[in-house]
Amino acid sequence: MSRIGKAPIEIPAGVQVTVGQDNTVTVKGPKGTLSQKVNSDLQVAVEDGHVVVTRPSDDREHRAQHGLYRALIHNMVVGVSTGYRKEMELVGVGYRAAATGQVLELSLGYSHAIYIKLPPEVKVEAKSERNKNPLIILESDDKQLLGQVCAKIRSLRKPEPYKGKGIKFVGEIIRRKSGKSASAK
Repeated sequence: MSRIGKAPIEIPAGVQVTVGQDNTVTVKGPKGTLSQKVNSDLQVAVEDGHVVVTRPSDDREHRAQHGLYRALIHNMVVGVSTGYRKEMELVGVGYRAAATGQVLELSLGYSHAIYIKLPPEVKVEAKSERNKNPLIILESDDKQLLGQVCAKIRSLRKPEPYKGKGIKFVGEIIRRKSGKSASAK
């Protein structure tokens, strides 16, 4: 039995979970509404304030999907109740970020500014204080979408290992390399 799959998902107060006829799980909460289509082989049941996912057999495919769909439903429940938040830091001289509505403007040392239009489900805020690296704060109820947006922003200028310049998550440790002068001896 999958350790993740067999764990029941507790439904917090103010969150409503419904399972449709076509095995679509819909979660409503104070932060929004999310839905996910679950494989028709798996059974999803809401009982006693918990969501339980069960599988029909111990086939390899059923075992893999058991834990997957349980994790996806759990992420939806957490997302609509508390939400998800990611903070990204711009490390580099002259790197700047500005947010106007759903458009994020980035200056990353290229000859031009980069404009990114964010989906309406993601809220963005840009902070820049004196003598500190600029921050981009992203919030959403959809963990999958938030991770995808963060990966897209990070791909514009990944942190490099020599000086550590680029876009990184707050708290992320960049593995640094010494330059060619240290290994020449």
